[in-house]
Amino acid sequence: MPQPILNGVPRVLSLIPPMTQLNTPYPSTAYLTGFLRSRGVHAVQDDLALALALRLLSRAGLAAVHAHIEATPQGERSVLAHDWLEVAHRYLATIDKTIHFLQGGDPTLAHRIASRAFLPEGPRFAVLDSDDAMADGDDGGGTLAWAFGAMGSTDQARHIATLYLNDIADLVRAAVDPRFEFVRYGESLAQSQPTFDPLAAALAAPPTLLDTWLQDLTLASLAKHQPNVVLLSVPFPGAVYAAFRIAQAIKAHDPRVVVVLGGGYVNTELRELAEPRVFDVVDHVTLDAGERPLLALLEHLQGKRSAQRLVRTFSRVDGAVQYINFVEPDIAFADVGTPTWDGLPLQHYLSLLDMLNPMHRLWSDGRWNKLTVAHGCYWKKCSFCDVGLDYIGRYDAATAETLCDRIEAVVAETGQTGFHFVDEAAPPKSLKALAAEIQRRDLAISWWGNIRFEKSFSPELCEQLADSGCIAVSGGLEVASDRLLALMKKGVSVDQVARVTKGFADAGILVHAYLMYGFPTQTLQDTVDALEYVRQLFAEGCIHSGFWHRFSATVHSPVGQRPQDYGVTLATLPPVTFAKNDIGFTDPTGCDHAALGPGLKKALYNFMHGVGLDDDVRRWFDVRVPRPKVAKDRIARALQG
Repeated sequence: MPQPILNGVPRVLSLIPPMTQLNTPYPSTAYLTGFLRSRGVHAVQDDLALALALRLLSRAGLAAVHAHIEATPQGERSVLAHDWLEVAHRYLATIDKTIHFLQGGDPTLAHRIASRAFLPEGPRFAVLDSDDAMADGDDGGGTLAWAFGAMGSTDQARHIATLYLNDIADLVRAAVDPRFEFVRYGESLAQSQPTFDPLAAALAAPPTLLDTWLQDLTLASLAKHQPNVVLLSVPFPGAVYAAFRIAQAIKAHDPRVVVVLGGGYVNTELRELAEPRVFDVVDHVTLDAGERPLLALLEHLQGKRSAQRLVRTFSRVDGAVQYINFVEPDIAFADVGTPTWDGLPLQHYLSLLDMLNPMHRLWSDGRWNKLTVAHGCYWKKCSFCDVGLDYIGRYDAATAETLCDRIEAVVAETGQTGFHFVDEAAPPKSLKALAAEIQRRDLAISWWGNIRFEKSFSPELCEQLADSGCIAVSGGLEVASDRLLALMKKGVSVDQVARVTKGFADAGILVHAYLMYGFPTQTLQDTVDALEYVRQLFAEGCIHSGFWHRFSATVHSPVGQRPQDYGVTLATLPPVTFAKNDIGFTDPTGCDHAALGPGLKKALYNFMHGVGLDDDVRRWFDVRVPRPKVAKDRIARALQG
């Protein structure tokens, strides 16, 4: 165990490791910093994900990439690296101006960027010159040449600049670090990896150019804030590698600094952690909501609490991993305090435009204050979801008055009136009360968030939510099959989803549908029928955006816990000492879902751009599929009913 902090005064630094988002801070450090300050703890925060991206996306950063490529033997250079040498001067001349534009500065530069004569164009720009809407069915694709006439010059410029940055990311991946992506940096090293070996090997390898930059940024943050406790919040597998590189740098600089690992990735994948090597650079790993474990840990580090009274905490004791959970009640959601963005460079985030679709762009466009209406999920029954884990299973709400107090405090601090409610599913009752309180206080905000498409969202409630500032909602339609929706205990039907989404759309609220394929017992016919339902929902103006993802069984979900209830057989997992989450399964239906994925994504991409809404859905598939059995007017009749 680390020795208690001798001076008895914790100075806590919470870090966001690369990579998360570039348009707005990931909210975990804001929540923790606000909570710790409410308890009298000296707490600060820093976003090293943004800092690393801005280090790369600068004239100096690209010059270093250029020098790295020039130092690479010619026979070892990729095609992208070779091509870069011909146009590098244009990137060096434009990168700083482009980043400043994407940060909201120098808006007049939009005209030059939109002209397509200012920025160099690499492979990512091919989609802009295609007249075929089907040219890009990928889930992160660009926009279309015919659509540019409907866009203002600023939006055109931001989309072009986003493609330009994606070209740079492709170059970095090809020439500097094959693991690099803007949101999934080194993801394969950590996602459902049963052993620590791949990550350990990567951490033992000589540092890449990006690693050295991250080390420099880490040491600069330590020098600025002088912490004796550092919290590394790791929400996704794509942030784990960088988090461990940060921990390495901290321990090499000052081993007395206590490093604590937590976050969404830890809470789902490291629940059975047994790998002692993790603790070579990390002192403690905490599970689930961090407020109570952190209070207990800080008391321990001050000598006020024994190690045996830590809460939901892994540590290394005598060379072995030990999990300690002295049971204490969690901090009530109403008492966690107001998140603070103090210390984060809000003016430096990048407003990107990956897609023309007005709903889909919300995830990357604009800086949103992220808040939660309630902790956990009020439904917590879906069989594909980790309903037994704390972030889903422990439902705890706050009053509308408390939520509006937080909203007002955040607006006063940030000057930003846009909010993204990041609930698993915001409860209709809470949203109704919140809307009424927003209206009573006459707050002028814009907000969006995730919901369930349940019948409580009447047209009248949708109108009230719109009046309170709701601009968009997202929710799970999932399989678009009543049989499968019942099997997954979703609690909705296709007809109900149609009526609820139409109510939102008629109120002027954008609607995004999460879609799933490959669920247990889903047949080829089910999948084709689901796409026909989705086509009709777009055609009837019920939904505006969507995203298909392939079903994956997890060990914490009802499917992973009781596979026999879903007609599947789980694969045997190898011995696990590190990450455990996804688990393979055998479905006796034998449907080749992998062959259907490209067609589903291509169709959805076109539907989001208003293309192909009257066509037979079979046209999108490269494999032979049956005719849909869904009546052509099924959704229209559901809306009339």
